[in-house]
Amino acid sequence: MSSMGQEQVRASHILIKHEGSRRKSSWKDPEGRAIAATTRDSAVGRLRAFRSDILTGHARFDDVAASHSDCSSAKRGGDLGRFGRGQMQKPFEEVAFALKIGDISDIVDTDSGVHIILRTG
Repeated sequence: MSSMGQEQVRASHILIKHEGSRRKSSWKDPEGRAIAATTRDSAVGRLRAFRSDILTGHARFDDVAASHSDCSSAKRGGDLGRFGRGQMQKPFEEVAFALKIGDISDIVDTDSGVHIILRTG
């Protein structure tokens, strides 16, 4: 029973913030001007294009994260390190734990914005 509580995954993600995001600023957009002008649909469209480029081998996940992610983890290629349950927003956690290592999620919505998640460990 206690071992279940210790379950951890390692994951990277690409976050695109939009007008519905809880915090409308990021390292890329400190004033939040672009974020406030971004609809969820356009954020999802950008992420789908990135995901397609990564899956077809036209781009590397960490490179896309470094250039485009609105999370400060961009500086680490999107790497969030290891985390257990209860540390991330619930929709993010559920998808990250369900992925197999090396798999990339579909679009995940959280209060932060829209994400794609790569499970790395």
